[in-house]
Amino acid sequence: MNTAAPDPDLDVVDEWLTLPDVADRLALDVGKVRQLVTDRRLLGVRRGEDGVLCVPADFLVPGHLANPAAPTDRDAAPAWTVLSSLQGTFTVLADAGFSDAEAIAWLFTPDDLLAGTPMAALRAGRKTEVRRRAQIEL
Repeated sequence: MNTAAPDPDLDVVDEWLTLPDVADRLALDVGKVRQLVTDRRLLGVRRGEDGVLCVPADFLVPGHLANPAAPTDRDAAPAWTVLSSLQGTFTVLADAGFSDAEAIAWLFTPDDLLAGTPMAALRAGRKTEVRRRAQIEL
């Protein structure tokens, strides 16, 4: 990608969560959520005047839908978890030269070939299709 590109439009994301909000939803302490960001299982960007690190809410799913292509028993799963297909998708996007903000914007921008956003396709269990689209960006 062109490194001189303007800042991506992050208004395409409907809902943002602060790291304490993510921690509450996942029933983890904030330090573990920070580690999820460090490990690139989640991506976050600094938002607002105070530059608080935030994560798109859609990165979290009900626990039984961690892998939407193969849902598990709802009663045996945690209430919320990180969508399992995100980490590999983040890697593909990073390999294509996307910054974290650009990757988030790409995931939430409608794509005619996916009949919706890449994020919606991931949440529907279509990770292979999304990653193929991301690789085209290489």
